Amino acid sequence: MPVTAPLTRFAALAARWPKMLAFALGLVSATGFAPLGLWPLTLLALAGWMGMVAHSGGGWRALGLGWCFGLGHFLLSLNWIATAFTYQAAMPAWLGWVAVLLLALYLALFPALAAWGAWMVERRLGARELAPAPMVSAPFVLAFAGVWSLSEWLRSWLFTGFAWNPLSVINLPASAPVIWVGSYGASALVILFAGALLLLALRRFRLAAAFALAPGLIVALAMLTVHHQGALARSEDRPAPTRITLVQPNIGQEDKWEGDKAAANFEKLARLTQPIDDQPRLILWPEAAIPDYLESGYPLYYYDHAPAFARARLAALMNPGDRMLLGALRLEFDAKGEAVGARNAVLSVDASGKLGPHYDKAHLVPYGEYLPLRPILSALGLSRLAPGDIDFWPGPGPRSIRLGDLGRVGLQICYEIIFSGQVVDRANRPDFIFNPSNDAWFGAWGPPQHLAQARLRALEEGLPVIRSTPTGISAVIAADGRIAASIPMHRAGRIDTEVPPPHAPTLFARFGNGLAVGFALALLALAIAMRARRR
Repeated sequence: MPVTAPLTRFAALAARWPKMLAFALGLVSATGFAPLGLWPLTLLALAGWMGMVAHSGGGWRALGLGWCFGLGHFLLSLNWIATAFTYQAAMPAWLGWVAVLLLALYLALFPALAAWGAWMVERRLGARELAPAPMVSAPFVLAFAGVWSLSEWLRSWLFTGFAWNPLSVINLPASAPVIWVGSYGASALVILFAGALLLLALRRFRLAAAFALAPGLIVALAMLTVHHQGALARSEDRPAPTRITLVQPNIGQEDKWEGDKAAANFEKLARLTQPIDDQPRLILWPEAAIPDYLESGYPLYYYDHAPAFARARLAALMNPGDRMLLGALRLEFDAKGEAVGARNAVLSVDASGKLGPHYDKAHLVPYGEYLPLRPILSALGLSRLAPGDIDFWPGPGPRSIRLGDLGRVGLQICYEIIFSGQVVDRANRPDFIFNPSNDAWFGAWGPPQHLAQARLRALEEGLPVIRSTPTGISAVIAADGRIAASIPMHRAGRIDTEVPPPHAPTLFARFGNGLAVGFALALLALAIAMRARRR
């Protein structure tokens, strides 16, 4: 098979420095994520890596190339985690890069699994063929897509899960198939596109066209479906849409917990919340917006302000009929009256200062909101990133709360929004999802990546997602994943608008990640069946 000069040079590099090249390709692949958005480079890097795996010559070698690729992929895409350590005086800033490296070393196991699985289907199942198998075949590409998808799904729940940056997020307009197969299933389509590029480079034109056209047709049909659902939602007769005031105060992490700045911080929030007319609205403040405890009944020494006073000054910002949702802390006490746990919560307050339903964050961040093996790690000086001496306790899971005439809202706090298929109470579907967050310590890359994944959730569930953060990026996301309004990073502001209409429940909204896993297994079964026929 003739090859071009670039392919010859690439093959020479792969033969001389295979692990280094795989690591470099992993770095390049991460440029497709926000904020860079260089998704064509991601496809090219994936194609080159898949070619290396196909020519690796052994299962252990394929596994090693996958691990090196994954190390580069996660090391660059998760660089924002290092920034979080600069806000914790109890730990040195350099430890942030150690944390990024250790996390990348672990997460690299999932691309390694995809590489090994594809190699096993291609070579081990074809070992008894009379003629040597093609170096890159249709079963190889299909298996790669299927196992990659399964590895992302596995990554989302193993050891509490870390689902950050699925491949499907690199090109949001082309992510419409998430309405059918979710984010992890749509990531398989990205691998199929990369496989098409690899086959094109190897001049297997018919096979390349098949692997480009088939997922391309799926993407086009999904985009048409999303557009049709949007047109239906806009044409339906619905109750008056919920009016919202979304607030971004631009309070940096370094100022958030400084006691002498609490009054100034509240003044920023209050100034941005003042009503502009007398129409009822829902006011949305960020995660952990205020340090005050709003619930009564705690021992008095826990309060900086009496809870009645704290609630009254919130109510003073509202018109009759208004409601506020804001991030705040709740405490759990033992029989002696000592605080033994905390809840990262969203509380609702009405215009009379009365507390309504609340939501407790369920999917907590290890080392951020609780410290595993606390006695050992604390002794080593490795306290958790969030300030405080007690750990957060998890809530029961996704919940929708009713806000009277202002509709029914689903709650997901910060990092929870990244978990595909785990953001909505399916038995009590909300009108929209509120995702208060604190991205102030996520550097330059974390906030745009977080926003991109929130857009995937809107598409998957067919629901608007509203994000309020202290420093950005706050946004109103329509049910088709489009950003209807936003406030840039590091700028104070407010958005006064109406919540976009929800779409009808998507297929994924009805059945969840069973569809993603089923799609991945179908690709894998097809690959194995094709290899079996060729034997």
